[in-house]
Amino acid sequence: MSNKKFAVGLFAALFATGFAAAAETPASFDPSKCKVEYPKASLMNEEQGVTSMSFQINADGSVADSKLEKSSGFKGLDKAALKGLSACKFKPGTKDGAPAQTWTKVDYAWKLD
Repeated sequence: MSNKKFAVGLFAALFATGFAAAAETPASFDPSKCKVEYPKASLMNEEQGVTSMSFQINADGSVADSKLEKSSGFKGLDKAALKGLSACKFKPGTKDGAPAQTWTKVDYAWKLD
């Protein structure tokens, strides 16, 4: 009977260790190297706001998928942010220390100077 307790305890320890080793770091990008054009109509209408998005980034830093999480309140700004950032090269995220496909969140602030 004590052998069963040991086997269950060992399984639980290995199971928990597996989760601890699966550390994930999200992708990132350098905003100074990624230019998003302010839509002309938005400039004329003096639209400002923050577009919140999520991007699925491949291990090579390219964008696999994107989705709008929260609108800036202006469709033109949201569309431009998704399009512009989808063309950017990201620093890939990692899983267990190796580059891997991960999701990352980006808030893009539209401000008129």
